[in-house]
Amino acid sequence: MDTNTTPDTVRQPRSVERLVAGTPTSDGAGVKLTRVLTQPLQRRLDPFLMLDAFGTDNPDDYIAGFPDHPHRGFETVTYMIAGRLRHRDSAGHEGLLQNGGVQWMTAGRGLVHSELPEQEEGRMEGFQLWLNLPSDQKLCDPGYWDIASEQIPELQTAEGVRARVIAGSSHGVAGAMQREHTEPLYLDLHLPPGAAFEQALPATHNAFAYVYRGALRIGETDVPLQRMAILRNEAGSDGVRLQAGAEGARALLIAGRPLNEPIAQYGPFVMNSNEQIFQAVEDFRAGRFA
Repeated sequence: MDTNTTPDTVRQPRSVERLVAGTPTSDGAGVKLTRVLTQPLQRRLDPFLMLDAFGTDNPDDYIAGFPDHPHRGFETVTYMIAGRLRHRDSAGHEGLLQNGGVQWMTAGRGLVHSELPEQEEGRMEGFQLWLNLPSDQKLCDPGYWDIASEQIPELQTAEGVRARVIAGSSHGVAGAMQREHTEPLYLDLHLPPGAAFEQALPATHNAFAYVYRGALRIGETDVPLQRMAILRNEAGSDGVRLQAGAEGARALLIAGRPLNEPIAQYGPFVMNSNEQIFQAVEDFRAGRFA
């Protein structure tokens, strides 16, 4: 863990535009989850398309997993807090996602993959984020990165906040992944009771925070457990300041540069036009995915 960090100085922090409660749903072969970032928010939180949170101690809620299913046109980022998932895909990639690890998959022109639990009891908890690809990369070669927990850089601030830097950079610490076009920031923040954390953000980037333990305060807004705070895009803002409540907090802080391109989605395919969606369906049915 890096304690020799360069503090992010925020002089004009963003405020909260609104709070969002996720929608309980199921996906795959009946895995129960909460869809936090839903399709109606895709334009507002461009380049992010979806955020699912899953967490249960009941094996019946997750044991069937996510059997073979296709993707095209975006990236999936799965962050496991607890549990074990085995990944296999049609490009020959395979990996085991375990506690604290990240699976970063670029679907590109097309992949068929599965994510199946490798446990029969105990807690399964984590998140899956969908990150859009720019139009000129939607048909790129598929890619896969299996990032173990110990490969994720961490930092600790003077107030004792521990930040896991999954993507982007924070306080001078570069994250495990970098993306040129969308410039995503993905932090997992562990805040002791009452501690504050500042993060620099470009004013043009869309950003949100999701609280999965305890509670936060951002500006004048209290952000309770299992709520997403969409941060207001304010001219002149240079970052965000988060402060934990009396019991501390754990939260995801996610931001990225919007692509400002048309979004056409049909289930697991995300392209820029309906014609491209029709082609994706045809290619999948014809077995043309990797």
